[in-house]
Amino acid sequence: MNKKQQYILAIDQGTSSTKTIIFNEQGKVIARGHEALQTQYLADGYVEQDPEGIVKNVLASVQQCLEEFRRQDRDIRAIKAIGISNQRETFVVWDKNGRPLYNAVVWQCKRSVEICERLKSLPVAGDIRTKTGLLVDPYFSGTKLMWLYENVAAVKQAIDKGEAYFGTIDSWLLYTFTNGKSYYTDHTNASRTLFFNIATLDWDAELLQSFNLGKLNLPRCVPSSWLFGETNLLGLLKAPIPITGMIGDSHAAAFGQACLEPGSAKATLGTGCSVMMNIGNKPKASATGMVTTICWSTEQQVCYALEGVIVTCGATIEWLKQSWELFYDSRQTEEMATAVEDNQGVYLIPAFSGLGAPYWEMNRKASIHGLTFATTKNHLVRAALESIPYQIKDVIAAMETDAGLLLNQLMVDGGITGNRFVVQFLSNQLNRKVVISGFPEVSALGAAYMAGLKAGVYTGLNQLQELKLVKDTVLPTDIEQHKKWYEGWKRAIGLV
Repeated sequence: MNKKQQYILAIDQGTSSTKTIIFNEQGKVIARGHEALQTQYLADGYVEQDPEGIVKNVLASVQQCLEEFRRQDRDIRAIKAIGISNQRETFVVWDKNGRPLYNAVVWQCKRSVEICERLKSLPVAGDIRTKTGLLVDPYFSGTKLMWLYENVAAVKQAIDKGEAYFGTIDSWLLYTFTNGKSYYTDHTNASRTLFFNIATLDWDAELLQSFNLGKLNLPRCVPSSWLFGETNLLGLLKAPIPITGMIGDSHAAAFGQACLEPGSAKATLGTGCSVMMNIGNKPKASATGMVTTICWSTEQQVCYALEGVIVTCGATIEWLKQSWELFYDSRQTEEMATAVEDNQGVYLIPAFSGLGAPYWEMNRKASIHGLTFATTKNHLVRAALESIPYQIKDVIAAMETDAGLLLNQLMVDGGITGNRFVVQFLSNQLNRKVVISGFPEVSALGAAYMAGLKAGVYTGLNQLQELKLVKDTVLPTDIEQHKKWYEGWKRAIGLV
């Protein structure tokens, strides 16, 4: 078969939706599918999703994509591999028959705050930092799994019997789509659990024992580009296709953005925000509230990263839309923000699920500062948009301190990059060039690249570097005024 007829099917399973994209060997989009995903936001900061609903959601998205592919009279047999990117810390626990023992616990969930406080006072907190590169925080999977063990009888019983299977969403989809034959995860997803040793690249038995999870079944940890198994997607395909790429969505974005060399960095602006800097082939501890994680891995190399996790980014805009009804389409927010000359001292601290890096105040509540009778809904919208660049600026400053270097540019991706006000404000706050990805679904692209490398559709990292797309470059302006506005942010959030 002609090499030009080779395609990769990429599944990007996110918090709010699943996107499916078929790429050709030049990294160009051939077909798309999109299906919104329901999330349960419960009392006390609990956030859950239906595991079987996630599977159905993925299949619906894939079906849409395949239908568009077929309408172009293309041959499904030319799809050589499947790549999966996923919401990273969200996890499922299931029994030996593949049935979920509880809902998927989403990365935003705060149910384990008390467990985290308990762990922070124990010596194991230092072991977690040293071995996993992470902080003791509800954001990561481990403490929420401990909560299930301590509070859900069915989960505790299955774990104690050695009959409970743990997996982040990549593993859950792989296990389900292969009817239990394949049970893997990749280094990036494993590195978000609190019990993966980033130096040995395997599960840490001592940490698992300290969490009372020693009898838990865990997937085998392998590089992001690997032969994970094959699937017909529960009958959607006539013949099975190999799954050769699995990678956490933010890491996939870094790979899709060609963060292939030490010092390159990107920010993914989605529901939350992940700022990630490639630091090379050795882990490096952070002294400023960053986490150390696996950036991406192939069978040939493993790259580490410093990451700043911002819990609430686009979710703030969604909150203003759904709860306050200040606009009916998020695209209106750019015009609303530019309708006022400045924020008039109004700042929104988006601690709806606490604050992540570099503050790590998970008990903090969201707040609005500086309201007067002159404050309009445009000021509120502008303050919400400004909170995104301010948080990224704080992360970048901490990251530069840790890495001992200054960024010359920041690559950005995600839906919010379509908001020119946000991107320009970010460039002004950083006083750096901001490079907007030429591709909106860059996590799917990274997953496709990983799968395509293993399947031989892409020849290597050099080719991927050549395929990189740049949509636009934004340069900073009005630096002095932005310094004054940032001083107000620091006062509002408590940095001064």
